[in-house]
Amino acid sequence: MSAAPLDDEGLAAALRPFGQSRMLPVAAYTDERVLAWERRHLFAGSWTCLGRRGQLAAEGNQQEVTVGDVSVVLTLGEQVRAFANACRHRGHELLGTGERCARRAIVCPYHGWSYDLDGALKAAPRMGEEFEARAFGLFELPAVDWHGWVFVNAGASAMPFEQHLGTLDDLVAPYAAEQLTVKAVHRYEVAANWKIIAENYHECYHCPLIHPELCAVTPPTSGDNWHEPGHWLGGSMRLREHAETMSLDGRSRGIMLPGVDPREVRYLGLFPNVLLSLHPDYVMAHRMVPLAADRTFVECSWLFDDKVTDPSYAVDFWDVTNRQDWAACESVQRGMSSPHYTPGPLAPNETAIYDWVTLLARAYRDPAAVFGRQMAENRI
Repeated sequence: MSAAPLDDEGLAAALRPFGQSRMLPVAAYTDERVLAWERRHLFAGSWTCLGRRGQLAAEGNQQEVTVGDVSVVLTLGEQVRAFANACRHRGHELLGTGERCARRAIVCPYHGWSYDLDGALKAAPRMGEEFEARAFGLFELPAVDWHGWVFVNAGASAMPFEQHLGTLDDLVAPYAAEQLTVKAVHRYEVAANWKIIAENYHECYHCPLIHPELCAVTPPTSGDNWHEPGHWLGGSMRLREHAETMSLDGRSRGIMLPGVDPREVRYLGLFPNVLLSLHPDYVMAHRMVPLAADRTFVECSWLFDDKVTDPSYAVDFWDVTNRQDWAACESVQRGMSSPHYTPGPLAPNETAIYDWVTLLARAYRDPAAVFGRQMAENRI
């Protein structure tokens, strides 16, 4: 498997021990060739989040989604399943780009071959009595529903999802997101590379300068980062004494979630594209889709107990905070485009950024060694 089109000396600098390392090479954030490589090896080649199952199902029981650079047919019946978007006859696309519908079968518009939602070939007109339909089901791709979020491995070669998660489920499961309801969704287009957004999310070094509302309800130096197995990173922060949750006045107008620490907020990122913020009374998720080397679609969803009728106290707080972050990320993107910028060092409290950068640097050199199924099997 080919390495990314990046300077290996720059990757070596990113992999130095913490305190001596540098950020990733500039081209990782600015070069469209790098993004094309990432789409194939990091998004299609790993486990990419497609959103909440309930929201996806509301748009039809079958839909085309592009995962990295691979077109996928997602079906949402009793089980979430994913298939290559190619008819087994002559390869015609089963669904057009972004197409969504509700039908009992997946029907190829070219010659009329039809498939059940489980991928089995249902009918192949005029193929003859001796034709063995069972041999021509759709090519299935790994798909899972994790606490209500749908993940797909479009390259079909990643390690099992459980190993990709590592110990992350221990931190997320108490919030029982599968029992919560999406009460608000904001969609943003940010003029910055997707990795800049993730890196900004995983450090609060910048918080005192650009997030006065956030610092009013949580000390930016509180909490710590986790360093545990799995392709995730993150840390926690503590609420200030007067604050019940992250809101503009610190008050909660929702329903506290049972069995979670009422004084802690957890910030977790599951590679490559989902960021989870876990609060005492709600869960917020950012899902990133790279549009270009310098442009990213971000979908932000807020999940609450179903009985909550007004989520605005949380939505308003995070919309303000998000927009502050987007402005900073866009400035970083412009600064990195300067011919005079060179990758900088990490601050002592940026251990999560180090975990993120070194994961990427190793993957850029050999994605199969980081995410591949064979490596996972060898470690068992």
